[in-house]
Amino acid sequence: MSSNTPTAALSEAGVSIWLDDLSRQRIVSGGLERLIAERDVVGVTTNPTIFAGALANGAAYAEQLHALSAAGADVDTAVFEITTDDVRDAAEHFRPVYDRTGGYDGRVSIEVAPGLAHDTAATIEQAKELWAKVDRPNVMIKIPATLAGLDAITETIAAGISVNVTLIFSLDRYREVIDAYLTGLERAKASGIDLSTIHSVASFFVSRVDTEIDKRLVAIGTDEALGLKSKAGVANARLAYELYEQVFADERATALLDDGANRQRPLWASTGVKDPSLSDTLYVTELVAPGVVNTMPEKTLEATFDHGEIVGDTVTGAYADAGAVLDALARVGVDYDDVTALLEREGVEKFIVSWNELLDTVRGALEAAA
Repeated sequence: MSSNTPTAALSEAGVSIWLDDLSRQRIVSGGLERLIAERDVVGVTTNPTIFAGALANGAAYAEQLHALSAAGADVDTAVFEITTDDVRDAAEHFRPVYDRTGGYDGRVSIEVAPGLAHDTAATIEQAKELWAKVDRPNVMIKIPATLAGLDAITETIAAGISVNVTLIFSLDRYREVIDAYLTGLERAKASGIDLSTIHSVASFFVSRVDTEIDKRLVAIGTDEALGLKSKAGVANARLAYELYEQVFADERATALLDDGANRQRPLWASTGVKDPSLSDTLYVTELVAPGVVNTMPEKTLEATFDHGEIVGDTVTGAYADAGAVLDALARVGVDYDDVTALLEREGVEKFIVSWNELLDTVRGALEAAA
């Protein structure tokens, strides 16, 4: 671990730094180990866009693609084998962190195919397949927080599988995600599963909220509207943390915690700044709170390491101001529910596009190898 650096200070403030990227080249080159040792990285998240980029630009997969082609693997099988191999290898690299933290960190996430986002049964089936295939205790299976995903989260947690819930945009949906997690824990307990072995994070997206709301504020064009630009994402996330504190202090949750269960930690996702006029560490420095995860693209990670100003908790004392931001947005005519519903739909659609690009890349490589 580094010392006397902004990433070390962030870790000391209770934020777990996870890298939002993975590729075979990063693993075999030693780059992943460097980030663990020098940037305080204690986990990794992946998604279809990340894997599509890795396969499109990576010669490191050529040997495996030739072997899969020779074995007659179809494209779905090839993608399943390649991505689970990468996640398994990354999990091995993070196993010392996992052991040292008692399973709190050292996590690597892999997502169910995005085309299953509205199919509960298929999501559950693939989550179990991914869990069994990677076969490492520090893997997390990513399930989107769609309506269909809620029951899948419960079923997967009930089976003793650790879950990273992704694509959360609204506070109402976040409350439903926590409920799905607690219900899954209750069912796991009834089945005799050791609750301490089940971990979960809830991935609350940040910058995408600002991107959509800022577009609407510019269209409204009043001074009051323009004065609210780039405030919604942080405010929304801070209120999510308030909700997390409230729910995990209530009687239902504390009973499970007393039985050895773990809190479902908030995870800040989409933390790369999209607006170049903003600080490139905005979604890091303004969202520091105990027990959260911040999953960063490498650019954001390096910016944080270089010049991030970590001053301690910037969340728990800001709930009133955060609520005032959302109230002001409603006052100028921004429909919060419409924004978050749109972002959920677009999030699934964008991952489906990336997944199809991944399939096309692998299909072409298999055909070339043949």
